[in-house]
Amino acid sequence: MIEVTGLIKRYGAFTAVKELSFTVRPGEVLGLVGPNGAGKTTTLRCLAGIIPATAGTIHIAGQDLTADPVAAKRSLAFFPDEPRLFDYLTVRQHLAFVARIYGVAHHEDIAQPLLEELEIADKADQLPGELSRGMKQKLAIACGLLHAPSVMFFDEPLTGLDPLGIRRMKDSILKRARAGATVVLSSHLLHLLEEVCSHVLILKKGEKIADGTLADVSARFANGEANVSLEEIFIRATGGTES
Repeated sequence: MIEVTGLIKRYGAFTAVKELSFTVRPGEVLGLVGPNGAGKTTTLRCLAGIIPATAGTIHIAGQDLTADPVAAKRSLAFFPDEPRLFDYLTVRQHLAFVARIYGVAHHEDIAQPLLEELEIADKADQLPGELSRGMKQKLAIACGLLHAPSVMFFDEPLTGLDPLGIRRMKDSILKRARAGATVVLSSHLLHLLEEVCSHVLILKKGEKIADGTLADVSARFANGEANVSLEEIFIRATGGTES
């Protein structure tokens, strides 16, 4: 579970995130959307403890991220849009390294099914320099899933994936949500968010414009129309600003 209350993030005189509050419960997939510069990545990095919030409280799986950051971070995984990998570790060695950090015993029994699920098992002995952009993204995701996090933050996770890879990734996210994980997913691919997400949070200039279930947010901006797409909802909510 994710509980955010009064989150503020300032960079000097500039306020990137303003008094943001929301909750994501186990089994829910929240789509975080907004125009460029809306504060989506800043919000995710604050929630993951990568950068400190200026004010507000963040609870991850019942743990206060400020008061007990280690306990909170053990329950989460953050997947950035650009994979951060070690040049001289193979795919298999990356997973072994992450397993040692998180204290995952017998990690091979977990790693192999992950590699197969993400379709990179045949790359297990290759270095990152030998992998495509999409394969690097899959490796980073495998590393993040190894310790079975209950809270997951995805920032543009589909970058570099081919259509089949996008479909596989969507299925992986839904599989974990159904198993009780709490997921926040930020992406400009609104049609895919519409397929995956149960809830949506729309940001503009660091402020919350709307949040709730897809049905609730759709009803708010649909003006009585039926079957309004998330893309159209986004355009109406943000005043026509492109994502």
